[in-house]
Amino acid sequence: MPHEVDVLVVGCGNAALCSALAAHQAGATVMTLEKSPRDKRGGNGIFTGGLVRFAYGDIDGVRTVVDMTDEEANRYDVGTYTSDDFFEDVASLGGYRADPDLLDTLTSSSLETMQWLRSLGVPFAPSLGLHAFQDGDKIVFRGNAPVEVSGGGLGLVEHLAKTAEAAGIQMEYDARATALTRSGERWDVTYRQAGIEHTVSAGAVVLASGGFEANRRMRAQYLGPGWDLAKVRGSEFNTGDGHRLAESVGAAMAGHWSGCHATPWDAEAPMTGDRKLLHAFTRHSYIFGVMVNAEGVRFVDEGQDLETHTYAKFGREILAQPGAIAYQIFDADGFGRLRNEYASRGTTHIEAPTLPELATKLGLGDRMVDTIEEYNAATDSSLEFDAGKKDGKSTRGLPLPKSNWATPVVKGPFHAYPVTCGITFTYGGLKVDAGANVIDEYGDQINGLFAAGEILGGLFYHNYPTATGITTGAVFGKTAGTHAADRASTHRA
Repeated sequence: MPHEVDVLVVGCGNAALCSALAAHQAGATVMTLEKSPRDKRGGNGIFTGGLVRFAYGDIDGVRTVVDMTDEEANRYDVGTYTSDDFFEDVASLGGYRADPDLLDTLTSSSLETMQWLRSLGVPFAPSLGLHAFQDGDKIVFRGNAPVEVSGGGLGLVEHLAKTAEAAGIQMEYDARATALTRSGERWDVTYRQAGIEHTVSAGAVVLASGGFEANRRMRAQYLGPGWDLAKVRGSEFNTGDGHRLAESVGAAMAGHWSGCHATPWDAEAPMTGDRKLLHAFTRHSYIFGVMVNAEGVRFVDEGQDLETHTYAKFGREILAQPGAIAYQIFDADGFGRLRNEYASRGTTHIEAPTLPELATKLGLGDRMVDTIEEYNAATDSSLEFDAGKKDGKSTRGLPLPKSNWATPVVKGPFHAYPVTCGITFTYGGLKVDAGANVIDEYGDQINGLFAAGEILGGLFYHNYPTATGITTGAVFGKTAGTHAADRASTHRA
């Protein structure tokens, strides 16, 4: 006889653990299956910096998630950020292709979900290190993500996992789900562990196993030529298993299957995520310099928008360049503005006293120097530089402008950081409704099958606003777990 539980969750990352804990809180018996060994659990969540995006209205909303004194609250300028603002950010960056019902669930539930995480003991703090700038006696937070999880994504996932263990949730590791079959009103899930096949009977199943970004064949098949060569920022275990399980029972697919979250990433980073260095290979400070390809030519508008709205798509642009490599170039002033990751262990960094010497070290020669000199001549010294917002300090007369933060690269020493494409997660996934129910090819719910996290399709297209990943996993994880427990309560063995 198969082992029996109310709710079975496939995965052990942020979304999966939120599903498991929500189902447990709703009174269900819960079991999780994780393909990785215990010491590599956590999925992509552990590789994030920990920023969270949610609709907070004003500083009072932020204070319901993170503790701060009245003095701090008066000093912090977080602006206003409503659920409508959040909705518009995701929708507009995706060309208004996002499923509006999913997007409404994400944005309208974001604050209460962060409050729920806080109730579970997840520690939050103001995000003072990334997008906060001193402006007189105020600290201004830009990018609408003024809060982060203390300890980053690793801290979040480890806290949730330990909370699940303390709650008595059964957590199986080195357990790869290999088959999903209907058994009356329940589900049988087969998994392989230590060479032995086991079967679990569940009243409801939540698939929260991530995207297919670690599967080279699927990347090449769906994202296109060259994507098999991209480096994987996160988990080596996100290979599309959940997609295949769902498809085997008639699930419909949705979303941008040729799209993904892909970011500038250290060119010498390992092929999959490093659990010690985590997000240290991130290279998001390109707005403070210029980015050239292996031919010494600029290929993106580095100042098109805040990096929070461009970094997730620039990886694709880098992959399309010769050799799938580019170089971020900074002068001494730009170097002083770089994010902390640029000084992390494992960073690839080239320095020279002059631009010609830097170009020689990079093997780019005169073309790089000419490109930067043309750029320098097009900058406008009459406009004020302001790192805290889009400042309108644009180049003039270049075929490819730099629309903001266009300061000349003239002050030595000069610095270069080779970057490539780092893929974070894929956008194509399962079709679900606002309640996280998986939908079949005829548009009907597949009773008792739910999905959460990066396996969802239909939310992100082409681009992505920073700090939305943790929130998406938590919102739909909590939603899926709650609904799965409710469904299982009426279909117990």
